[in-house]
Amino acid sequence: MKKSILTALVASAAVGAFAQGTVVFSNLTGLSPGQPIFNVDGTTKLTSAYEGQVYESATAGGTFTAVGNIVSVTGTTGYILGGSEVLAGVAGGANVFIEIRAWKTSEGSSYEAALANPNETGTGVSIPVAYSTGNPGGSPPTAAGPLTGFKSFQLVIPEPSTIALGALGLGALLIRRRK
Repeated sequence: MKKSILTALVASAAVGAFAQGTVVFSNLTGLSPGQPIFNVDGTTKLTSAYEGQVYESATAGGTFTAVGNIVSVTGTTGYILGGSEVLAGVAGGANVFIEIRAWKTSEGSSYEAALANPNETGTGVSIPVAYSTGNPGGSPPTAAGPLTGFKSFQLVIPEPSTIALGALGLGALLIRRRK
């Protein structure tokens, strides 16, 4: 009997020690109204040709790390309905900052790959949202809540660098001078 009780206590302590925080990866669920993601024109909602992923950081200005699965936008709605994602290395019930990053699927297998693509036509990052993670291993367990405070955002096309513009101008001057 004592061994059974001791085993149960050790097992529950181990589960609690390894509990991970969770987040609801959705810009629609629990938000009224939903907060769609828009293309570079600011009016066209993203389609299923785009994907998104949750990124988390301990601070709003900190380094954000990709967590969970990459999820496609649902239809032509601008919404990502990814469900509950586990935040590895983040304790259940912890306070973190969450942002959603989106990109065109054909431009890269991740946000970073799309950003590095020289043919990129737009990537986007939401404003970080303070979030209290769910704690499914807690006592009592708590479910992850909606991304309250999440706001719509639109993709942007990166501006050419000053060096690239300078090189283009210099090339044009050289060509013109030859003539």
